[in-house]
Amino acid sequence: MSNSQKAEGAFRTIGEVASATGVAPHVLRYWETRFPQLRPVTRAGNRRYYRPADVALVQRIQRLLGTEGYTVKGVQKLLASETRGGSAVSAEATAAAPTPAGKTVSIGALLAIRDHLQDALNAY
Repeated sequence: MSNSQKAEGAFRTIGEVASATGVAPHVLRYWETRFPQLRPVTRAGNRRYYRPADVALVQRIQRLLGTEGYTVKGVQKLLASETRGGSAVSAEATAAAPTPAGKTVSIGALLAIRDHLQDALNAY
């Protein structure tokens, strides 16, 4: 059964995740050592199976590192702050943006909102 024929909530192998996201398997294994939030299920023979939430996290990490210019350390801080339930504003994104109402909103807060919306869309 090919990846496109799998059910939406089905687990994916590391090869399927690599094909779907364009992130090489060795990079995925490296990210597992750097981001404690990325923990695929492991089965016999240390085979990794990624849940849909894991795949969404891989896509988010890829976007943060590749498109938005975050460093590994910056993404670690961002994800850690979200895991703790604290503010999702990273140290790199504390600049402020004016709103039409004249209030100031941090760029980090806006990025966090955007990322949460993107994650919700990816999970859908």
